[in-house]
Amino acid sequence: MFLNYMPCVNTNIQILSLCQNQFNGLLLETLTQCKELIILQLSFNRFQGSIPRDIGSLQKLQKLYISVNNLTSTIPRTIGNLSSLHELEIGANPIEGEIPSEIGNLVDLQTLVLSENLLIGEVPQEVFNISSIHVLSLMDNSLSGSLPASRDLSHPNLEKLFLGGNGFGGNIPLCFSNFSSLILFDVSENQLSGPIPTGLGNLKNLEVFAVTSNKLTGETYGSGLDFLSALSNCPSLRFLCLEGNPLRGSIPESIKNFSSSLQILIAPDCQIRGRIPEEMGFLKRLTLLVLSNNALDGNIPSSIGGLERLQRLYLDNNHLKGPIPNEICNLIGLGELVLQQNRISGSIPNCIKNLSSLQMFLISSNNMTSVIPLSLWGLQELIFLNLSHNSFNGGLPLEIGKMRAIKSIDLSWNQLTSAIPSSIQEFESLALLNLSRNSFQGSIPQSIGHLKGLDFLDLSYNELSGTIPESLEGLAFLQILNLSFNKLSGEIPNGGSFGNFSALSFIRNEALCGNAIFQVPLSMENLPRIDHPMISYRELCLATNNFSESNLLGVGSFSSVYKGTLANGTDIAVKVLNLYIEGALKGFDAECDAFRMIRHRNLVKVISTCTNANLRALVLQYVPCGSLEKWLYSNNYHLDLHQRVKIMVDIAMAIEYLHHGQPEPIVHCDLKPSNILLNEDLVAQVCDFGIAKILAANKLETQTRTLGTIGYIAPVWLGRKSLDKRRCIQLWHIVVGSDYWEEANQ
Repeated sequence: MFLNYMPCVNTNIQILSLCQNQFNGLLLETLTQCKELIILQLSFNRFQGSIPRDIGSLQKLQKLYISVNNLTSTIPRTIGNLSSLHELEIGANPIEGEIPSEIGNLVDLQTLVLSENLLIGEVPQEVFNISSIHVLSLMDNSLSGSLPASRDLSHPNLEKLFLGGNGFGGNIPLCFSNFSSLILFDVSENQLSGPIPTGLGNLKNLEVFAVTSNKLTGETYGSGLDFLSALSNCPSLRFLCLEGNPLRGSIPESIKNFSSSLQILIAPDCQIRGRIPEEMGFLKRLTLLVLSNNALDGNIPSSIGGLERLQRLYLDNNHLKGPIPNEICNLIGLGELVLQQNRISGSIPNCIKNLSSLQMFLISSNNMTSVIPLSLWGLQELIFLNLSHNSFNGGLPLEIGKMRAIKSIDLSWNQLTSAIPSSIQEFESLALLNLSRNSFQGSIPQSIGHLKGLDFLDLSYNELSGTIPESLEGLAFLQILNLSFNKLSGEIPNGGSFGNFSALSFIRNEALCGNAIFQVPLSMENLPRIDHPMISYRELCLATNNFSESNLLGVGSFSSVYKGTLANGTDIAVKVLNLYIEGALKGFDAECDAFRMIRHRNLVKVISTCTNANLRALVLQYVPCGSLEKWLYSNNYHLDLHQRVKIMVDIAMAIEYLHHGQPEPIVHCDLKPSNILLNEDLVAQVCDFGIAKILAANKLETQTRTLGTIGYIAPVWLGRKSLDKRRCIQLWHIVVGSDYWEEANQ
């Protein structure tokens, strides 16, 4: 609806209230003709335009509410003419410019709300001089300058002061201690510095004290946070937020003086050091305690059990040590317990079963040991559980299925053993399951397929065996799957989300097979038969025009390669060995042995072989774009950096497969640009295994006497003990060129 079409025809109207009606259009100048207006309420609409400049003509107006609209421009100085105004709220509009000093003329103003605008500059002293003010909110603008520091400044009526979310600098003025009626004090997210004045302890009515994200410190002359002792004299203080200030002190014993009032204490990222005092246990009304990301040390005091109303306890990322005290089980209303990233040792108290309301339990990255108590798995309200990066041992009981509300379980990086219990299917709401980096054995239970909401599953680095359950295909929301570094075998499923996973989800297993995209051998039933019929010599002659020179693709030390086309239209490359060179037959046998065991998208595929008394030939899949050497060193071809890096990754995946994807590792021994071919998509495929070495379990079987091309010999043959060592340097050398190899070897 447009207010433009609703002119204020009744100029004697006293109250106009159109709040929360989604009106839009311009804020009409005609409103200023209603001289009898006492209350004007237009908040929570979509009014545009600016505040009328003759707004000051409404001399009888006592309450003006135009917050939460789309008003722009600036606050007109004529607003200072509204001499009867008691309440002025212009919050949550994109109003720009400075606060006009004329607002100081509103001597009867009790509420001034200019928050959530685009106001800039310093706040006029005249605004702070309005002694009648009860509520002053300037938060979430871009105001700057210092806060008023006049000793004579007194606000006997000021109850709520909101100055957060600006750029105020300097100290908190001592004169703020004179605001005797102050209930709420919020200067969060500014640039205030210096010590927090102890004089604020004189504010007997103070309930909320928030100084989050400033540069405030404790007193400069001592190790304790003396301002806390001072604030403990405020008998009504219930909310204390000190987050993100470099306080650099310890919690004083006088913290116990908050026992009758304090409900929320938030002080993370404050550089607080020392121990948690035993006196903390006196805060009987405390519901939230956050001391995360500090430098607290010592044990968690047993007196913590005295916080009988506590609902959330955050002590994470400190230097706390010792055990979790049994007294923590007295906090029967506790819903969140976060102790991660400390040096806590011992075991989880068996009495944790008393915390029946617990929803979050995070104790990762500590020194916890022993078995996980059975009582933990009985917490039916638990939603988030993280015990990772500890030294828990033993197995998981069948009773884990009792936690029906659980959404996230992380038990990674422990020493857990035994099998994964089938009762895991009872976690009906589970979205994340991380059991990696343990010693789980046995098979992956089919019952995991019942976790229909699962989107993250990591079982890597265990000793799991058997096949991957087909039931995992039914996990429609599964986005991340990691089964690598186990002893799994059989076919990788194809359905469901498996089409979205890469080879990294399955690497370093013993005998997996499946789709070629996973860079494993093809499924057993799909492998080319070992006893496939040989391609005859006559067929090769027809395909290559009798091995004519026009079909010659290249000549190497041991062989010549010809392009051909079979009768069925298949393009092939025929590698014919020179039988007159010493070691040629042995090289041919080595290459056949290597190709007999491998299947990988980054290795050239062997179609067949052809042998007779005068011929040894390998029939390979033709790779159309030629060798990497041609692309690197010919002026007619060009590879950009992205393509080069992609080729490096392809080669690395092939070598990873040769070294680790077989029962007996294969060393290529002559990996160089001329032995890397590129298909039509510039996917790299490694070829020429004529001098390959197969490393048996306990010995090195040297298939030939040849070591390969100088500069490209595998690192293992250069006196290095590991197949993997410096492989990345060698790949870079292959793709970038030989000029860098000498330098990289130094």
